[in-house]
Amino acid sequence: MRSDKRLSTEAIEILRKEIADAEGNEVFALGYINDTGLVYRVRIAARGNESAVLALPAYYEEADILIHNHPSGHLSPSDNDLAIAAQAAENGLGSYIINNEVSRLYVIAEPIPKKEKKLLNEEKLVSALEPGGAIAERLKKYESRPSQLDLMRLIIRAFNSDAVVCAEAGTGVGKSFAYLLPAMAYAILNKERVLISTATITLQQQLYEKDIPLVSGILKKPIKAVLIKGRSNYLCLRRLQDALREGDLDLEQQMEQLEAIARWSETTSTGSKSELPFLPEDTLWSRICSEPDLCLAMHCPERERCFVQVLKREAADSQILVVNHHLLFADLAARKEGAGYEQTVVLPPYQRIILDEAHTIEHSATSFFSETFSQISILRLLGRLYRKKRMQRFGLAVRFAAYLSSDQFLEKIDSAVQSLKDAMDSLDTSALSLLGEEGVIRLTKDKGKLFHTSLFPSLRSLRQSISKLCQIVHDEIEALHEDVQDEALVWELKAIIRRLEQIGGICGSFMEYEEEEASVYYIELMNGRRADSFARFSITPLDIAASLQEALWGRFKTIACVSATLTIDNRFDYWMRRVGLDVNSDLSILNGIFPSPFPYQSAVLLAAPTDSPLPDEAGYDAFVNAAVSRLISASGGSALVLFTSYAALQKAYEYARQELAGLSIRLLKQGDQDRSRLLQDFLQDESSVLFATDSFWEGVDAPGNTLRLVILCRLPFRLPNDPVYEARCEALEKQGRSSFMELSLPEAVMKLKQGFGRLMRTSSDHGVVAVLDGRMLRKRYGSIFIRSLPETRQAFTEFQEIVEKTESFLQNR
Repeated sequence: MRSDKRLSTEAIEILRKEIADAEGNEVFALGYINDTGLVYRVRIAARGNESAVLALPAYYEEADILIHNHPSGHLSPSDNDLAIAAQAAENGLGSYIINNEVSRLYVIAEPIPKKEKKLLNEEKLVSALEPGGAIAERLKKYESRPSQLDLMRLIIRAFNSDAVVCAEAGTGVGKSFAYLLPAMAYAILNKERVLISTATITLQQQLYEKDIPLVSGILKKPIKAVLIKGRSNYLCLRRLQDALREGDLDLEQQMEQLEAIARWSETTSTGSKSELPFLPEDTLWSRICSEPDLCLAMHCPERERCFVQVLKREAADSQILVVNHHLLFADLAARKEGAGYEQTVVLPPYQRIILDEAHTIEHSATSFFSETFSQISILRLLGRLYRKKRMQRFGLAVRFAAYLSSDQFLEKIDSAVQSLKDAMDSLDTSALSLLGEEGVIRLTKDKGKLFHTSLFPSLRSLRQSISKLCQIVHDEIEALHEDVQDEALVWELKAIIRRLEQIGGICGSFMEYEEEEASVYYIELMNGRRADSFARFSITPLDIAASLQEALWGRFKTIACVSATLTIDNRFDYWMRRVGLDVNSDLSILNGIFPSPFPYQSAVLLAAPTDSPLPDEAGYDAFVNAAVSRLISASGGSALVLFTSYAALQKAYEYARQELAGLSIRLLKQGDQDRSRLLQDFLQDESSVLFATDSFWEGVDAPGNTLRLVILCRLPFRLPNDPVYEARCEALEKQGRSSFMELSLPEAVMKLKQGFGRLMRTSSDHGVVAVLDGRMLRKRYGSIFIRSLPETRQAFTEFQEIVEKTESFLQNR
């Protein structure tokens, strides 16, 4: 075929020149076609020799045609050419071969014509949220909010123009509807999947069970939405059967729960833990839940009934996927490592993303890319492999021994498992001895001698014990007959060994920490100072911005990031910098701040005492303890008291318990019950007071009179003993930057905004937010905290007057 049938004159000339510049060797080029199907633009991606050139898959997604030349002049495709063309065709790309003169051309595969993108009708969609619109007709208490309409317009622009959105939407804006309408309308109009990711399962379920069905009814077109949680939320039928067959659970209660789960498994259609009528014990659920590296896939005897496989089939033709951030990062990590962006990996492919609760993605990514192990995690793996109870042996190794001719296997396993346990005991003892009062230690170069003498021998011993145990199992598996290699038991045994080997790898990394500056190595005390406390070993990325740049930003056509807290002093700079979103990149980035419609100016009193000591001054703790009790007394309870340390919480709680003993106010304290039960008790008792720390600064939703007073005892600066925070501060200082202004202060402001946001959850809520930390008024940076909050009434005066104003403000509402 003549080349001008498929290539423009300009493209032909460029290719001739590039081939000449490459001295007639092979050149790999990307072609871009116009509306007539002619290649009008080319881009050179690689140069090779006279018989080969690299065909780089990383470039496939952005082109229409792959073009390379055959210097020999023979244009028939080789087997390698056909294989590359087949791979490219999966992404819709065509493949051409040309001669060096670019006069002739051979078509291996035609490109698949790209779909014409259909744009969203902004006014039509926005009208659904206006007074008298489709949403208002379906929701009795619905109120049209200008900020919600503006947010929706911005997200529509992002879909229509392939842009990234950073949107801060205050409490009550109604961000879910603002992004669901455009996302679902776009999915229907363009037959293209949209992924929605959240930080919590609670929000996932609200979107899937309530909001998406409502929006689907408004659009009057069926849309398939699928909710996918992390894999460990689903029951594994094979592991359930294994647990029932072995029947060696330590507690009678666990056996009762296991039998109840077995009965439930026969009727549930999803296998989701959240659908159980009771909360199973963690140790039991971890033994029977689905886990990616323990999945036998096609080798599983339960694959036809597998809840996860059914869910994957459902997700394959979904238009809306609702996932959580951890699952999203698992998918992105696999795609970044080479799986590509056009096929199913952890999730089916997608090109448009909504990131709700986007302020948490740095934390979620940091958590996902961290590696940890502890004595507990090792004992769980060993318990699955081999354990003894009342002179009986249980576990995978015992069942595996039936395939072996040797009688010595279990004796070797018994000895190796005990040696590994002893090595872990020794390491745990060594680590605990290094942990001071703060309960955490970071491995730094200045402490190298200490770790080399006090920690590394135990780490080395543990790694050797793991290696010995794994080698025993490996040797026997290798000796098995081929017919047995694919047995489900063997596959799970391999998975357990892989996990142990990964822990051995972490041990090795710890011993080489001085050579690795991109990660933070630390050990922390778990379970406090109790008798059953243990050490946890962690490796965490120092910075995840680069990983997010590579895996997320620029890889997808639309990414809408929404949250109630993304800005500091009305600027997105801090959050964007932390997540690697570069304002100087080629990305189209749309920013917007959408204020809450709630009447903060009349409904909220922000109070800060002018006579409060600074945290490092004498009398500060005593002032806080007394202030908390007096404010609770003034409000009659209905309060949330937030701290930055558990020790301070404990002191203030004990003081209040004595001071308020006669007021019939129920005091609740974090740590006395699990989070969900604690919140349930708080919500059910309108006058109760909840004393809490870190995790309760966000995610507490207590509308109405249940919560009328929020006390923030201290500005939420991160404690300096946090190893990851400490390392990140040091890294900034090494670059000549201010860790306080670039990390400590912005992070504290974001967290204060979250704590402040606990008070008003509906437009009729009201109350007082009291900040007892004197730094907010006496330090120059304190004004940044104040400017970052909604405009409210203020009481910046002596504490006695604040008590009076609190009582008066609450009584007059």
